[in-house]
Amino acid sequence: MSQQSRDIEPSDTYRVSTSGDLEVSTYLEISREIKGEQPLVSSAAGPQQQETIIIIDFGSQYSLLIARRVRELNVYCELISHDTPWEKISHLNPMGFILSGGPGSVYSQDAPLAPAYVYSSRLPVLGICYGQQVLAYQLGGKVEPGNAREYGHSQLNLSTKESSLFTGIPESSPVWMSHGDKVVELPPGFSAMAYTENSPMAVMGNKENFFGLQFHPEVAHTPYGKAILKNFIYNICGCHGNWTTGNFIQESIARIREEVGDGKVINALSGGVDSSVVATLIHRAIGDQLTCIFVNNGLLRRQEGERTLKVFQQNLGMRINYVDASQRFLDSLKCITDPETKRKTIGGEFINIFEEEASKLGKVDFLAQGTLYPDVIESVSSVSKASAKIKTHHNVGGLPTNMTFKLLEPLRFLFKDEVRKVGLELGLPEEMVWRQPFPGPGLAIRIIGEVTKEKLDILRSADWIVMNEIKKAKLYGELWQSFAILTDVKSVGVMGDYRTYGYLVALRAVTSIDAMTADWARLPYDLLATISNRIVNEVDGVNRVVYDITSKPPGTIEWE
Repeated sequence: MSQQSRDIEPSDTYRVSTSGDLEVSTYLEISREIKGEQPLVSSAAGPQQQETIIIIDFGSQYSLLIARRVRELNVYCELISHDTPWEKISHLNPMGFILSGGPGSVYSQDAPLAPAYVYSSRLPVLGICYGQQVLAYQLGGKVEPGNAREYGHSQLNLSTKESSLFTGIPESSPVWMSHGDKVVELPPGFSAMAYTENSPMAVMGNKENFFGLQFHPEVAHTPYGKAILKNFIYNICGCHGNWTTGNFIQESIARIREEVGDGKVINALSGGVDSSVVATLIHRAIGDQLTCIFVNNGLLRRQEGERTLKVFQQNLGMRINYVDASQRFLDSLKCITDPETKRKTIGGEFINIFEEEASKLGKVDFLAQGTLYPDVIESVSSVSKASAKIKTHHNVGGLPTNMTFKLLEPLRFLFKDEVRKVGLELGLPEEMVWRQPFPGPGLAIRIIGEVTKEKLDILRSADWIVMNEIKKAKLYGELWQSFAILTDVKSVGVMGDYRTYGYLVALRAVTSIDAMTADWARLPYDLLATISNRIVNEVDGVNRVVYDITSKPPGTIEWE
């Protein structure tokens, strides 16, 4: 091993200039051995270690889609910022890296680039769009602005089929492009493997198993994209696809036992699949060390508290404490209109109640929550400094910094559909597993403006009608969410020859897979007419109904 290879640090970032300040041949001699911890073997994984693909996020709108595609191939992955040190990921047993797309230009000042360990680890690398340009730029190639931005469908033509990256891929197939810059000169040791009309280096690769794609394989518009990702992950990286719900359950139970030890845990139950799966996993791991607390915050839908308790008592078989704090939450929200303040107020009040209830149980060490990966991504901008914080989730960024509990979040890196698979594997009832998501802050963020008892009563009645008609139309299971929003807008109406001045209710129904993106549902006109007619006639104080036809992005699913 050369002296230069001994000196490299895993946290270093190398920028190879196109002027040749650092010869690529010298760069490729840099240490193939990363300093840092050796990968840990999960105590529940059996003879196989957990295999992980690390996705370095450069801020692409498609980064989460890459993660979803990898998970769909039964391989675990995590999305990290480009400046994450090796010590933070070494225990995950990385098998390869994927460099995401991004909005930047690699030749710009302070452009995000791949850390040195991506190359010096000698693990396979797949760069996508901006990720391809990062590969080319850092390893001695040249990237320049294209003559025109290329966005949309293009036809990919293979120059070679010798690489196992192209197993099962036809010689010509559609791909989806979205870029302004492009590689105009390959790094030493690379060859062009495929081309399109406007991108002669649409795919590049070398013998080190570094590959770059100018197109986006993660989107549905690239029909063979998932096959290319599978070839990279299985054929190139050598993954075996051992990321399954069964393995996740085993590993989670073992991890919870190790982390909790002899401690006590309280779990915030809501009736949704997330908190139900969390409760079941923890109960299987530590039994009666867990106490579930169901807090009726007065922001629930009609009959939700009663139905939730019934389901839990009949199916979960664990200790449940019920707390009616309806008036307490209503008082705390008085005069608050800002959505972020609402979320933080509700999160803080929950913690206060949990601490009070915990004090009745003796020393309690952990608060368990059903935090999911999309919650983390939307709340914590530091996951990718190239991505923006969208909103605070009450169970991620809305918690007070001085709370006395440690957080226990076994679902923190799962998507919603993965949680549902785990729930079914655990034997939870389908009515619980397939329940539409309901936000932690409840109806408070479906009331625009100040939350009052009058508004809650109006919204509960309107939402009850929406849910009733959606279920009667047998569309409940086809929709990600369907609900009513009580706006702070009032309008003039005419009912029974009399002038009215009532609230405007908005209807929201969306389809989605993981809530990171969503499309508005094309509900039948007759169904919309029935819902609107019933709300106006049956709910006092409402005289107008509208339907929200905004997708996510640019909107969010909830209005606040």
